[in-house]
Amino acid sequence: MREVLRQEKKYLIQQAQGMALNHRLQQVLHQDDHNGAQGYVVRSLYFDTLDDQDLFEKEFGMEIRRKVRLRVYDPRGSFALLELKQKQGDYQRKRSLRLSRQEAQRLIACDYTPLLARPEPFAAECYALMQTRCYRPKTIVEYRRKAFVVRENNIRLTFDHQIDATASSFALFAPHLALTPVFPRSHGVLEVKFNGFLLSYVKELLGDLEKSQTSVSKYVLARSQTYHPHL
Repeated sequence: MREVLRQEKKYLIQQAQGMALNHRLQQVLHQDDHNGAQGYVVRSLYFDTLDDQDLFEKEFGMEIRRKVRLRVYDPRGSFALLELKQKQGDYQRKRSLRLSRQEAQRLIACDYTPLLARPEPFAAECYALMQTRCYRPKTIVEYRRKAFVVRENNIRLTFDHQIDATASSFALFAPHLALTPVFPRSHGVLEVKFNGFLLSYVKELLGDLEKSQTSVSKYVLARSQTYHPHL
């Protein structure tokens, strides 16, 4: 089980801004090991309660809220990450547990009992949450990500674009899905994730992006396009 506790800032940027920023970051920062020429693909299946409690708490700006998701970086791969992300004031706490493909597929089918066979206390916590609150798969979100890291102070910058979604299939491991764009192709989302404080030279690289800070949520974007109560 992996756990991180950090602040996250999001910025809405145009494609031209993103290309210019990407060029600056490449000159100074380390690229994520998984970056290709166009970054890498992230695909997440989000769960929510029958009455969409997590969705509405995000939309209403509740101070304490959560997201539950399964995430893969390669649908042909042998594993998925079960992630519980909780907002606590200015910080985001994210815990991740690596599941086998078979375990993940059972969770997608709303069978959470594989979590009881795991030795990690986090697995039991997720089982209790998902079972007692009747979590169900709601939507898949897929996007392309370019990531940079600052090894000092554990800073991570990610630029996400080509954000698509579907609520018609929860086949997380399908090689291809029929996806619908939920975000303009002309824009992307830059996320700056850090512990404690941002180093001054990173702030300089970001320039005047503070003007475009946003609270955009990929999960909310996806549900706004595909929302059907009590699916």
